Amino acid sequence: MEFRPGGPEDYERLTAIWKAAVEATHDFVTAEEIAGYEARMPVDFLPAVELTVATIDDEPVGFLGMGGDNIEMLFVDPGRHGQGIGRALVDRVGDRPRLTVDVNEENMGAVAFYWKLGFKPTGRSETDADGAPHPLIHLELTN
Repeated sequence: MEFRPGGPEDYERLTAIWKAAVEATHDFVTAEEIAGYEARMPVDFLPAVELTVATIDDEPVGFLGMGGDNIEMLFVDPGRHGQGIGRALVDRVGDRPRLTVDVNEENMGAVAFYWKLGFKPTGRSETDADGAPHPLIHLELTN
């Protein structure tokens, strides 16, 4: 596995990875919500973060988007789940004194993933960043 910065040339593939991962892990999100977010990925979300792309044989298999010290997004191709790609992406940015992330409370796999990496809860919100009724757990990792 190799890592590289992501850019606009990756947006189509990263959006496909995002969609496949969300469909595999976010059963609480409606098809309409997925379609709305999918349209915004290459326009609003991906350009707003510092992207790190994980590749195998030069093919993107996962990505992480940072906003300051906050993990704004971390998605891995569902066919590659359990292979250490997510952990490796977090390790790539883990040299900061503090990392934060907001995780959908309903996505128990993601919650367990971050807890396993040592993240601790610091709070909770009843809605997501767009005001949808998807509670978030705020997590922090300090080094």
